[in-house]
Amino acid sequence: MATTVPYEEPVFSPRPPVEAADDAALFGQARSAFDFRYVAAAVRANLLLIAAIIAAAVAVAVIATMLQTPRYTASATVQINDTVNRVLKNDADDSQQSDMGGWDTDRNLKTQVDILKSRGLAQRVAQKLNLASNAAFWASQELPAPPAGAPTQALQDSAAGVLRGHLSVVLPRDSRIVTLSWESTDPRMSALIANAYANEFIQSNLQRKFDSSSYARNFISEQLAETKRKVEESEKALNDYARQNGLIRTRDAMSSGGDKDSKGGGGGGGESVTTTSLLQLNMAMNEATARRIAAEGRWQALAGKPLLSTGDVLSNSTVQALLAQRALAETELQDERARHLDGYPTVQAKQAQIAALNRQLQQVASNVRDSVRAEYQAAAETERRLTGQVSTLKGETLGEQDRTVRYSLLAREADTNRQLYDGLLERFKELNASAGIALSNISIIDAAEVPGGPSSPNLFKNLIVALMAGIGLAAVTVFVKDQFDDSIRVPEDVEAKLGVPLLGVVPKSHNEEPEDALLDPKSPISEAYNSLRGSLLYSTPEGLPQIVLLTSAQPAEGKTTSSFAVASSFARMGKSVLLIDADLRRPSLHRRIGYGNERGLSTLLTSHEPLGAVLQPSGQENLTLLTSGAIPPSPTELLSSIRLEQILQEAAKQFQLVVIDSPPILGLADAPAMAALADGVLFVVEADRSRRGSLKTALRRLRSMRPVLLGAVLTKFDPLKAGNRYSEYYGYEYYQYGGGTKQSG
Repeated sequence: MATTVPYEEPVFSPRPPVEAADDAALFGQARSAFDFRYVAAAVRANLLLIAAIIAAAVAVAVIATMLQTPRYTASATVQINDTVNRVLKNDADDSQQSDMGGWDTDRNLKTQVDILKSRGLAQRVAQKLNLASNAAFWASQELPAPPAGAPTQALQDSAAGVLRGHLSVVLPRDSRIVTLSWESTDPRMSALIANAYANEFIQSNLQRKFDSSSYARNFISEQLAETKRKVEESEKALNDYARQNGLIRTRDAMSSGGDKDSKGGGGGGGESVTTTSLLQLNMAMNEATARRIAAEGRWQALAGKPLLSTGDVLSNSTVQALLAQRALAETELQDERARHLDGYPTVQAKQAQIAALNRQLQQVASNVRDSVRAEYQAAAETERRLTGQVSTLKGETLGEQDRTVRYSLLAREADTNRQLYDGLLERFKELNASAGIALSNISIIDAAEVPGGPSSPNLFKNLIVALMAGIGLAAVTVFVKDQFDDSIRVPEDVEAKLGVPLLGVVPKSHNEEPEDALLDPKSPISEAYNSLRGSLLYSTPEGLPQIVLLTSAQPAEGKTTSSFAVASSFARMGKSVLLIDADLRRPSLHRRIGYGNERGLSTLLTSHEPLGAVLQPSGQENLTLLTSGAIPPSPTELLSSIRLEQILQEAAKQFQLVVIDSPPILGLADAPAMAALADGVLFVVEADRSRRGSLKTALRRLRSMRPVLLGAVLTKFDPLKAGNRYSEYYGYEYYQYGGGTKQSG
């Protein structure tokens, strides 16, 4: 027996327990990111499957390429512009606008591409080349020629469908050059149809413009006839109304009439004769009034004043001449008086001359005054007469205005119809002048040539596609396989798939039995259980649980070996340990130590004997065994009794650690019932055997009793088998004491 080394408890505080749900959440967060190492490991693990899938895809591509008939693709390029050169100055086609925005340009190009792919254009090509009855066309598509008696329209539709099915239209980004490609088994047929598509595309564009212009001409012609009828009717209605109401109006010709109406305010269609006369007489009356006022002012200046003191008299030429003569005569009279007396004949003669001149002056001044008065009286009379006539015409004009309301409406209607007729007539002349003159905004850049070699099948392209498809299919296959693979193969699967913390990993022994390997403290299995022991020491806030139950989902997962190894490991530390074989259905502890099984746990459960009466030594210091005892007829009832709890309490008082080897969980109620009495439960999982579904069910049944689930231990883990896939996650070479060498575990 190995020498026992006293063990002292560590002075640092134990770590808090990691709950399964929290650990699973943490692991889920860690795996949520893309793990390149995991992907690489998965690829290596399924390398043969991936290679087989890719090889199969490549083989299919090669076979399909060899079986395909060579096909030839001919391409023609056309340029699609936004504008065309204008032939006529007033050409108003929407497509000729040169200031299109970017959005309209893209929309126009996409529209033209849709036209290229349209059924109408395909029918034009089929009809142009007479493809419906062309046997070479059907043979180029590896289709049987239609029967001779088939309907022509049906054949045309079928040919158009074939054309559309093998047509490819490519419009590069930021380009106006469209590539038309057509594929068939006949290179000449491919080039012929590609060129026909380009030509018919231009012809259809011109035809649409011509049809649009023809429609416009027909429409405007119909509108002209209708507008002409309306003009005649409105003119006739206007004349009839004027005749019935005695209205005579001056109307300007054609286009100037409306302007004069709007400016003159005389009511539509020009001014009446009465209104014109009123305007003329009113102007004459104003002039007569001005003349009367002027004459009246002159007369008032003459009346009541000396004749020779007014400007009108003095400005008279006769008066001025007489005044000059009188002045001369008075001068001569003064000279005569200076030489002679008043009775002297020459003096008297001069006096008589002066008197005659004064009389003449009075007579002339009187005549001037009389003429001013006569002029004033004539102006006043003229003003009076004109005022009377204006008053009369005002009354007639007011009466006429009441009758011209309807006339104005009729005149405006006639003018509107006339203007509309003139506009339509001008547009009709423009359309007639531009009919048949149409330029296309589409031009052929490169005509299709007969291809010199087949465009398909392309072996290199098919191999690339097959390779990509094979890689994708392999990736999907590996992913689906990995998702549906619920086996616990590696340590990481315990936390990822079961959601419980991993406390230890026990490798599989290839060269010896586990019992023999446990005897060697330097063996990988012993080191693994030593690591598990360290994890159990700090599995709860209080440290090592006093009563630890080991269970598993299914039998033969290494539960009994693990129970014995854990108990033995803690016994070597100096702790007093009791190992209980609680599997009352298939006990195995007694066979491991070579003792009989007549007395044991079943004896205590069916009696009140003390615990020490049935304990057996293990041959190892500090380790005591309690075998199962005789197999009872109803183990579940015994393990569910209050007696088991009393036995465990008594054992806890006598030993520092109690390890219970319980039966498996699935199909039995023993383990869940005992898990509720233990301070901690250790779940044993066999690597590469247990299924996640069964393990989940077992854990669900176990958690229904709300036990303290410490974690899981993975047993029988084969690093050599899993190393190729998960060598980054778990090293499969274990350090061995002595010699400095490594040995596979």
